[in-house]
This record gives sequence, C-alpha cells and structure tokens, in this order.
Amino acid sequence: MGPLDGPRVVLMPGMTGSKEDFVRVMPLLAASGHRVEAFDMAGQYESWAAGPANLIPPGAHYTMALFEADLRAVLQAGATPAHVLGYSFAGTVAAAVAGTHPELVRSLTLLSTTPRSGQALRAFKVLGPFSGMLSAAALGRLFVWVLRHNVHGAPRDRAVFVTARFDQTSIASVIDIFGLMKQTPDVASAVSAHGIPTLVVVGAHDVWPLAAHRAFAAQLGGRLVVLDAGHSPCETAPHQLAEAMSAFFAGR
Repeated sequence: MGPLDGPRVVLMPGMTGSKEDFVRVMPLLAASGHRVEAFDMAGQYESWAAGPANLIPPGAHYTMALFEADLRAVLQAGATPAHVLGYSFAGTVAAAVAGTHPELVRSLTLLSTTPRSGQALRAFKVLGPFSGMLSAAALGRLFVWVLRHNVHGAPRDRAVFVTARFDQTSIASVIDIFGLMKQTPDVASAVSAHGIPTLVVVGAHDVWPLAAHRAFAAQLGGRLVVLDAGHSPCETAPHQLAEAMSAFFAGR
C-alpha cells in the first residue's frame, strides 16, 4: 500500500501470523505517505510451501539463517535502506538482519519482540516456569491448540480467520520457531553498536514482563513506547502504533 516513491516500510509478522496481521496499520502508514509492504514468513499461511526442503541441499529444519535470508531477500527486492518492523519472534529476525546488514535498515521497530536472549521462554508470563520441561514440539502443538480453540477470547471474525490460517501453516515451522526461541541470540549488541534507530513498542499487558521490555530497549539504545494493549497492538491499537511509528520515522 501507499505511493511507490514513498519511504519504504517492510512489516514482518510473527510465528503463526501472517501479513494480514497488519491490515489495520498499513492504510494508516500509507496515508502518511509511506510505501508499506508485508509478507508471510516461510512455513506460515500463504508461504506454507516455503521452507528448508527448498534449499540446496535440502534442510531438515526452519532456522534463523533461513528466516534472515528471506528478510534480506525481501529488502533487497526494493529500495533500501528501509524502515523495518518485526513482530514478536520476527523482531528477533529483523534485529539480527539489522545487526549484520545495517545498510539495508533505515530504522528498526520491534513490536512485542522477545526481550530476552538464551532460553527466552523462561520469561513468558504463563508458560515460562514450564517451558524448560516441555519440548519444542509439545510447546508448538499446545500453542496451536490454544489459538485454534480461541482460548484467549479473540473476536469471532478474527478467530475464524486464525483457525482457517492454520489449515495452511506448517506445524513444523511453529515447532522449529519454539526451538529457536529457546536459543534466542543476543541481537541488541550489534544493533546498538551500529547506531540503528530503534523503537520498541509493547502492550502494557504483553505476554512478556514490561520490565524485560524496558531493559531490552535500554540495551538496544532505543525508545520504548507502551500502549494500552496486549501482545497484538497492530490489531488492537493500530492508530496508536501508526502514530508512534510515523513520529519515529520523522527525520530519518
């Protein structure tokens, strides 16, 4: 969406998500003159067929290297440097790319992104205490079951879409991402070292503790914005998110 010659913004959805997660934010950013693009991660929704089996030689798992390579390819397919947003797990991917290829990234927005390195699931508000005892496969299947059965009480139209989306999403990609989150890399050091302008946006009721997000923003040398939302401000607080991003982009 938006003018072809506008400042480019690339949005990357998180685990079990899709480009449609940004359907409420994209028109707002486009209306402010930005060229906004979003894509599905490998193994997720309409990119369900993309993944390690297509590598030469074929791979057995979805890896950080695979997700990073995909984001680099998307960025290199258009004008760079671009403003990049990574949502949840994708924020880790986006920060990793910014740290290794800073020439591609004009600014970095991390939305509800995993704020801890290492076994990051330990900081999860609900599953944290049990995450070390559960395998990535068990966590992945449990997570999908919870979303399929709308345990979190999403609006009916949203729940219908989320359920339908799982008909295409690869469960292997979800399982592998949970495995990667148990080994979350330290992405803050390189981003900070390169001086990449960084905005950390979180909901006050996120699945990760606010104190962890605050410390993460400090490590990144970035700005923290806390919205009255949960883990999905792009859906529940789109205007506030778009306003925060547009203000952050100004002058960059």
